[in-house]
Amino acid sequence: MTDYIPISALQHYLYCPRQCALIHLEQIWSENVHTAEGRHLHEKAHGNSAEKRGDFKVVTGLLLSSESLGLYGQADVVEFHKQNDRWHPYPVEYKRGGPKDIMADQVQLCAQAICLEEMLGENIDEGALFYGKNRRRQKVKMDAVLRERTQQTVAAVWEMLRQGRTPPKPTLEIANVICPSCSLVGDCMALTPRTSAAKYIQSIVKMVWSLYLTHCMSLPKTAIFARMVSAWHSIMKISLKEGFLYIPLEG
Repeated sequence: MTDYIPISALQHYLYCPRQCALIHLEQIWSENVHTAEGRHLHEKAHGNSAEKRGDFKVVTGLLLSSESLGLYGQADVVEFHKQNDRWHPYPVEYKRGGPKDIMADQVQLCAQAICLEEMLGENIDEGALFYGKNRRRQKVKMDAVLRERTQQTVAAVWEMLRQGRTPPKPTLEIANVICPSCSLVGDCMALTPRTSAAKYIQSIVKMVWSLYLTHCMSLPKTAIFARMVSAWHSIMKISLKEGFLYIPLEG
Protein backbone atom coordinates (compact mmCIF):
# COMPACT_ATOMS: atom_id res chain seq x y z
CA MET A 1 0.00 0.00 0.00
CA THR A 2 1.38 3.43 -0.94
CA ASP A 3 1.74 6.40 1.40
CA TYR A 4 -0.65 8.51 -0.70
CA ILE A 5 -3.98 7.82 -2.38
CA PRO A 6 -5.49 9.78 -5.29
CA ILE A 7 -8.09 12.38 -4.48
CA SER A 8 -10.38 10.77 -7.06
CA ALA A 9 -10.64 7.71 -4.78
CA LEU A 10 -12.81 9.76 -2.41
CA GLN A 11 -15.36 10.43 -5.14
CA HIS A 12 -15.28 6.77 -6.17
CA TYR A 13 -15.81 5.61 -2.57
CA LEU A 14 -18.81 7.84 -1.93
CA TYR A 15 -20.40 6.81 -5.23
CA CYS A 16 -19.80 3.12 -4.47
CA PRO A 17 -17.22 1.57 -2.08
CA ARG A 18 -17.03 -1.53 -4.28
CA GLN A 19 -16.22 0.60 -7.33
CA CYS A 20 -13.47 2.31 -5.34
CA ALA A 21 -11.93 -1.03 -4.37
CA LEU A 22 -12.09 -2.41 -7.90
CA ILE A 23 -10.21 0.64 -9.20
CA HIS A 24 -7.72 1.36 -6.43
CA LEU A 25 -7.29 -2.05 -4.82
CA GLU A 26 -7.74 -4.54 -7.66
CA GLN A 27 -6.48 -2.10 -10.33
CA ILE A 28 -9.44 -2.74 -12.64
CA TRP A 29 -10.56 -0.05 -15.05
CA SER A 30 -12.92 0.01 -18.01
CA GLU A 31 -14.16 2.98 -19.98
CA ASN A 32 -17.63 3.80 -21.26
CA VAL A 33 -19.17 6.88 -22.86
CA HIS A 34 -19.55 8.62 -19.50
CA THR A 35 -15.91 8.17 -18.44
CA ALA A 36 -14.68 9.04 -21.94
CA GLU A 37 -16.61 12.31 -21.91
CA GLY A 38 -15.35 13.06 -18.40
CA ARG A 39 -11.76 12.30 -19.38
CA HIS A 40 -12.05 14.58 -22.40
CA LEU A 41 -13.39 17.39 -20.21
CA HIS A 42 -10.55 16.97 -17.69
CA GLU A 43 -7.92 16.84 -20.44
CA LYS A 44 -9.18 20.17 -21.71
CA ALA A 45 -9.01 21.61 -18.19
CA HIS A 46 -5.58 20.07 -17.39
CA GLY A 47 -3.66 22.28 -19.76
CA ASN A 48 -0.80 23.00 -17.32
CA SER A 49 -1.08 26.68 -18.10
CA ALA A 50 -1.20 29.97 -16.22
CA GLU A 51 -2.90 33.18 -17.22
CA LYS A 52 -2.84 36.50 -15.39
CA ARG A 53 -5.08 39.51 -15.87
CA GLY A 54 -4.54 42.23 -13.28
CA ASP A 55 -5.59 40.94 -9.86
CA PHE A 56 -6.86 37.65 -11.29
CA LYS A 57 -4.78 34.61 -12.21
CA VAL A 58 -5.84 31.17 -13.49
CA VAL A 59 -3.69 28.03 -13.23
CA THR A 60 -4.76 24.72 -14.80
CA GLY A 61 -3.48 21.22 -14.10
CA LEU A 62 -1.90 22.18 -10.76
CA LEU A 63 -0.43 19.17 -8.91
CA LEU A 64 -1.73 18.77 -5.37
CA SER A 65 -0.74 16.85 -2.25
CA SER A 66 -1.56 16.68 1.45
CA GLU A 67 0.88 15.08 3.85
CA SER A 68 -1.61 15.13 6.73
CA LEU A 69 -4.28 13.18 4.82
CA GLY A 70 -2.01 11.21 2.50
CA LEU A 71 -3.61 12.54 -0.68
CA TYR A 72 -2.36 13.52 -4.10
CA GLY A 73 -4.05 14.68 -7.27
CA GLN A 74 -4.39 17.36 -9.88
CA ALA A 75 -6.69 20.38 -9.83
CA ASP A 76 -8.67 21.15 -12.95
CA VAL A 77 -8.52 24.89 -12.35
CA VAL A 78 -7.29 27.05 -9.49
CA GLU A 79 -8.17 30.73 -9.65
CA PHE A 80 -6.06 33.15 -7.65
CA HIS A 81 -7.65 36.41 -6.52
CA LYS A 82 -5.32 39.12 -5.24
CA GLN A 83 -6.42 40.75 -2.01
CA ASN A 84 -4.20 42.95 0.17
CA ASP A 85 -1.09 41.92 -1.75
CA ARG A 86 -1.83 38.20 -1.25
CA TRP A 87 -3.05 35.67 -3.80
CA HIS A 88 -6.03 33.68 -2.44
CA PRO A 89 -6.68 30.32 -4.16
CA TYR A 90 -10.14 29.33 -5.37
CA PRO A 91 -10.36 25.71 -6.66
CA VAL A 92 -12.77 24.82 -9.47
CA GLU A 93 -13.55 21.17 -10.33
CA TYR A 94 -15.09 20.27 -13.69
CA LYS A 95 -17.76 17.55 -13.97
CA ARG A 96 -19.35 16.27 -17.20
CA GLY A 97 -22.82 15.59 -15.75
CA GLY A 98 -25.07 17.51 -13.39
CA PRO A 99 -25.33 17.99 -9.61
CA LYS A 100 -25.77 14.77 -7.61
CA ASP A 101 -27.64 13.92 -4.43
CA ILE A 102 -24.54 12.46 -2.78
CA MET A 103 -21.70 14.66 -1.54
CA ALA A 104 -19.00 13.00 -3.65
CA ASP A 105 -18.20 16.03 -5.80
CA GLN A 106 -18.14 18.38 -2.82
CA VAL A 107 -15.83 16.07 -0.87
CA GLN A 108 -13.45 15.83 -3.82
CA LEU A 109 -13.34 19.61 -4.10
CA CYS A 110 -12.83 20.01 -0.35
CA ALA A 111 -9.90 17.59 -0.48
CA GLN A 112 -8.35 19.78 -3.17
CA ALA A 113 -8.86 22.82 -0.95
CA ILE A 114 -7.15 21.11 1.99
CA CYS A 115 -4.19 20.24 -0.23
CA LEU A 116 -3.93 23.86 -1.39
CA GLU A 117 -4.11 25.11 2.20
CA GLU A 118 -1.18 22.92 3.22
CA MET A 119 0.83 23.76 0.13
CA LEU A 120 0.25 27.53 0.12
CA GLY A 121 -0.49 28.35 3.76
CA GLU A 122 -3.78 30.02 2.85
CA ASN A 123 -7.26 29.43 4.26
CA ILE A 124 -9.85 28.53 1.63
CA ASP A 125 -13.47 29.26 2.47
CA GLU A 126 -15.05 28.52 -0.91
CA GLY A 127 -14.61 26.75 -4.22
CA ALA A 128 -16.83 25.83 -7.14
CA LEU A 129 -18.06 22.87 -9.17
CA PHE A 130 -18.59 23.43 -12.89
CA TYR A 131 -21.14 21.01 -14.39
CA GLY A 132 -20.97 20.42 -18.12
CA LYS A 133 -24.61 19.34 -18.34
CA ASN A 134 -26.03 22.76 -17.45
CA ARG A 135 -22.82 24.76 -18.08
CA ARG A 136 -23.11 26.43 -14.70
CA ARG A 137 -21.02 26.82 -11.58
CA GLN A 138 -22.15 25.70 -8.17
CA LYS A 139 -20.46 27.41 -5.23
CA VAL A 140 -19.27 25.16 -2.40
CA LYS A 141 -18.60 26.44 1.12
CA MET A 142 -15.70 24.71 2.85
CA ASP A 143 -17.44 24.62 6.21
CA ALA A 144 -16.75 22.39 9.22
CA VAL A 145 -19.37 19.82 8.20
CA LEU A 146 -17.89 19.30 4.72
CA ARG A 147 -14.35 19.17 6.09
CA GLU A 148 -15.32 16.51 8.63
CA ARG A 149 -17.09 14.48 5.94
CA THR A 150 -13.97 14.70 3.79
CA GLN A 151 -11.70 13.53 6.60
CA GLN A 152 -14.08 10.66 7.40
CA THR A 153 -14.08 9.58 3.75
CA VAL A 154 -10.28 9.66 3.60
CA ALA A 155 -10.12 7.50 6.74
CA ALA A 156 -12.65 5.03 5.27
CA VAL A 157 -10.70 4.67 2.03
CA TRP A 158 -7.42 4.15 3.89
CA GLU A 159 -9.06 1.51 6.09
CA MET A 160 -10.46 -0.33 3.06
CA LEU A 161 -7.02 -0.36 1.40
CA ARG A 162 -5.37 -1.45 4.64
CA GLN A 163 -7.73 -4.41 4.98
CA GLY A 164 -7.20 -5.30 1.32
CA ARG A 165 -10.77 -6.54 0.88
CA THR A 166 -13.24 -5.52 -1.81
CA PRO A 167 -16.66 -4.68 -0.33
CA PRO A 168 -19.62 -6.88 -1.34
CA LYS A 169 -22.01 -5.98 -4.13
CA PRO A 170 -24.61 -3.32 -3.32
CA THR A 171 -28.20 -4.42 -2.87
CA LEU A 172 -30.17 -4.83 -6.08
CA GLU A 173 -32.25 -1.78 -5.15
CA ILE A 174 -29.11 0.38 -5.04
CA ALA A 175 -27.44 -1.43 -7.95
CA ASN A 176 -30.37 -0.74 -10.26
CA VAL A 177 -29.81 2.99 -9.66
CA ILE A 178 -26.02 3.41 -9.72
CA CYS A 179 -24.69 0.46 -11.76
CA PRO A 180 -26.12 1.02 -15.28
CA SER A 181 -23.94 4.12 -15.79
CA CYS A 182 -20.84 2.61 -14.15
CA SER A 183 -18.04 1.62 -16.53
CA LEU A 184 -17.19 -1.35 -14.28
CA VAL A 185 -20.64 -2.95 -14.38
CA GLY A 186 -19.28 -5.91 -16.36
CA ASP A 187 -16.33 -6.45 -13.99
CA CYS A 188 -18.35 -5.94 -10.81
CA MET A 189 -21.37 -8.02 -11.94
CA ALA A 190 -23.56 -6.37 -9.30
CA LEU A 191 -26.62 -6.75 -11.53
CA THR A 192 -26.20 -10.52 -11.99
CA PRO A 193 -28.15 -13.01 -9.83
CA ARG A 194 -26.87 -13.44 -6.26
CA THR A 195 -26.18 -17.19 -6.57
CA SER A 196 -22.63 -18.53 -6.31
CA ALA A 197 -21.15 -20.37 -9.29
CA ALA A 198 -20.77 -23.56 -7.24
CA LYS A 199 -24.42 -23.58 -6.20
CA TYR A 200 -25.49 -22.84 -9.75
CA ILE A 201 -23.47 -25.75 -11.20
CA GLN A 202 -24.80 -28.04 -8.47
CA SER A 203 -28.37 -27.12 -9.40
CA ILE A 204 -27.65 -27.82 -13.09
CA VAL A 205 -26.15 -31.25 -12.32
CA LYS A 206 -29.05 -32.09 -10.03
CA MET A 207 -31.56 -31.12 -12.72
CA VAL A 208 -29.82 -33.18 -15.42
CA TRP A 209 -29.57 -36.21 -13.10
CA SER A 210 -33.25 -35.89 -12.27
CA LEU A 211 -34.11 -35.91 -15.97
CA TYR A 212 -31.96 -39.00 -16.45
CA LEU A 213 -33.64 -40.93 -13.64
CA THR A 214 -37.09 -39.93 -14.82
CA HIS A 215 -36.83 -40.49 -18.56
CA CYS A 216 -33.71 -42.41 -19.54
CA MET A 217 -33.25 -45.49 -17.32
CA SER A 218 -34.72 -47.94 -19.86
CA LEU A 219 -32.98 -46.48 -22.95
CA PRO A 220 -29.74 -47.69 -24.62
CA LYS A 221 -26.54 -45.96 -23.48
CA THR A 222 -26.13 -43.95 -26.70
CA ALA A 223 -29.69 -42.69 -26.41
CA ILE A 224 -29.15 -41.83 -22.72
CA PHE A 225 -26.09 -39.74 -23.61
CA ALA A 226 -27.94 -37.96 -26.40
CA ARG A 227 -30.85 -37.17 -24.09
CA MET A 228 -28.54 -35.81 -21.38
CA VAL A 229 -26.65 -33.60 -23.84
CA SER A 230 -29.94 -32.31 -25.20
CA ALA A 231 -31.21 -31.59 -21.69
CA TRP A 232 -27.97 -29.79 -20.80
CA HIS A 233 -28.21 -27.58 -23.90
CA SER A 234 -31.83 -26.74 -23.11
CA ILE A 235 -30.96 -25.76 -19.54
CA MET A 236 -28.07 -23.59 -20.69
CA LYS A 237 -30.27 -21.82 -23.25
CA ILE A 238 -32.88 -21.08 -20.60
CA SER A 239 -30.17 -19.85 -18.21
CA LEU A 240 -28.77 -17.45 -20.78
CA LYS A 241 -32.22 -16.19 -21.74
CA GLU A 242 -33.23 -15.54 -18.14
CA GLY A 243 -29.89 -13.95 -17.22
CA PHE A 244 -28.73 -16.69 -14.84
CA LEU A 245 -25.38 -16.84 -16.63
CA TYR A 246 -23.06 -13.96 -17.40
CA ILE A 247 -20.82 -14.56 -20.41
CA PRO A 248 -18.66 -11.54 -21.36
CA LEU A 249 -18.55 -10.94 -25.09
CA GLU A 250 -15.20 -9.91 -26.51
CA GLY A 251 -15.40 -6.93 -28.84
